[in-house]
Formats: sequence, C-alpha cells, structure tokens
Amino acid sequence: MIDRIGDDLKFHQLALGLRQQRQEVLAANIANADTPFYKARDFDFSAALQDAMGGSGSLRLPDTQLALTAARHIPGKAAGNETADLLYRQPLQPSLDGNTVDMDVERVQFADNTMRYQTDISVISARIKSLMSVLQQ
Repeated sequence: MIDRIGDDLKFHQLALGLRQQRQEVLAANIANADTPFYKARDFDFSAALQDAMGGSGSLRLPDTQLALTAARHIPGKAAGNETADLLYRQPLQPSLDGNTVDMDVERVQFADNTMRYQTDISVISARIKSLMSVLQQ
C-alpha cells in the first residue's frame, strides 16, 4: 500500500524538484544581470518533466562526493539524479556588453515559477490531507 501512495506522489515530487531547479537557474540569471557576456539560461519545464516521467521515472541531480581531509574520515558518495538540459535564452533586445539577461523577462519567469511552486505545494498538501483522512477512518 505504501508503494501505491509513493507512486501517487511521485509525479508531484518530480514536478517540485524541477520547479526548484528552475528557480535556481532563474535566480542565477537575475544575479548575473550586470555581468558582461553572461548568457541567460533556462529550460523547458514541460519537456524536462516528460523526460523525468518517461525515462527512468526519477529526476537526476549531479553526483556528490565528499573530500576526505583525514584518514579516519568515512568516505561519502551519493549518486544524484539527472538535471534538465539548460538552454540559452534568446535576447529580445541585445545589450552592448554581450549580456543576454532581460530583467523584465526574468522577473516574470521567476514570479510565475514561484506561483506554480506554491500551487504544487498546496496540491500535495491537500492530497496528503485527504490520504490521512482516509487512513484514519
């Protein structure tokens, strides 16, 4: 039964992971708005979600390996999930310094992604509350 609940929430887990990753990409674009020759990045959320659901069924993040600074440390290693393919954003108005970040576009995308992230959290919360009420009966 727990596997069925996990499978039911897997889509939402993948969507939240991708939303969080996109938020980091958009935040990096905003942070580098004044960096010369910085190229704005983004990814197609729908395509990334399709790949995550259709492929192995799980989002893949970069592998993590801890550096050992003493002989008595325990080696740590974690295989991550796959990240979405980052694309370069096409500038609407080119700048003289080669930077392709358009702050208006980035702000709108950031706000839209934030709103969708909060919506996903609300949907998951309601789903878990309904599962809890069924289990309590």
